[in-house]
Amino acid sequence: MNSIHSICHELWYRRDPSGWRRSLLLAMIPPSWAYGAATALRNRRYDSGAVRAERLPRPVVSIGNITVGGTGKTPMAILVARGLLARGFRPAVLSRGYGGRRSGSGNVVSDGRQIFLSPAEGGDEPALMATSLPGIPVITGPERVVSGRLAINKFAADVLVLDDGFQHRRLARDVDILMIDGQNPFGNRRLLPAGPLREDPRTALNRADIVVKTVVEELPRRVSADDSPADSTRPVFRAAYEATGLCPGDGGEALPPEILQDKKILAFTAIAAPEKFQATLEAMGARIIKFLAFPDHYFYKEGDVRKIAGAATKQAVEMIVTTEKDGVKLAAFQEFYRTIHILSVGLRIDPGEEAFFGALIKLMPR
Repeated sequence: MNSIHSICHELWYRRDPSGWRRSLLLAMIPPSWAYGAATALRNRRYDSGAVRAERLPRPVVSIGNITVGGTGKTPMAILVARGLLARGFRPAVLSRGYGGRRSGSGNVVSDGRQIFLSPAEGGDEPALMATSLPGIPVITGPERVVSGRLAINKFAADVLVLDDGFQHRRLARDVDILMIDGQNPFGNRRLLPAGPLREDPRTALNRADIVVKTVVEELPRRVSADDSPADSTRPVFRAAYEATGLCPGDGGEALPPEILQDKKILAFTAIAAPEKFQATLEAMGARIIKFLAFPDHYFYKEGDVRKIAGAATKQAVEMIVTTEKDGVKLAAFQEFYRTIHILSVGLRIDPGEEAFFGALIKLMPR
């Protein structure tokens, strides 16, 4: 695990840090207070109407969280967009395009038929969504109002899916889906930089229309489509990461994820929560001989792939495994790409997708 991520994880999620870690945490508290005051003021101005969010003439469904790190926002955005398309809507996905070189807003990563921007240009997560969502436009830019207008005018989108949009309050939304880590939802309950919170969870929860708690462990297999969430005023669902396939980089036939059972592997990734990828592999019975974590949104270089390939040879592993988000950034290294396997992972909703989309569509304006 990279050192910065490791230090932050220890400060934010482990109780009572000691020594220099405690000193570092104490030094971060005053900036955390300042950040919290600025965030609270901004939210109050929107909540009171002193600052008006711009409303577009189509429903906006936002997926986001209140902590730094992976809570399944991108898999949920893919699930929501794909599910709405299957139910007769014409969705478009709006993403900030973090990490991409293309500046400005209204950058068309995909029109649903063709992909126009590489991961380096449009960002790794938009590239993954474009690959995963045939038939659905993916548009990037910090000004989601601009991207939303383009989606409506150019692609006739009738619903806009806002990826990582909970704090992007300049665009009015009709449904806010809040993703929360079901195992450790708020860390040490401190705001950035002393903790993982982007804003006060008490006020944030009041804005949420649907809450989804993500977990790593497997959900019950038998769920009824007629089951309803426990909280009728604010529907609450659980979602588990579920492996759906293992795709060889050499273009061979996809393998069932069960093939990882007892397999000696080297795994690597550059995602916000690498420990969750590691836990998913371990839950599948893989024997992880070596695990390499790079910073989130990291773009691999020639030296990195040599390092990974060399470690795999040295450890005599049977397979090199990475995530879909990493896979879209590795196609340029064709020789290395042919030696790896990409684990496809989705979210499975409890108590079922029909209940989830029933709650979502009910909240969308007609």
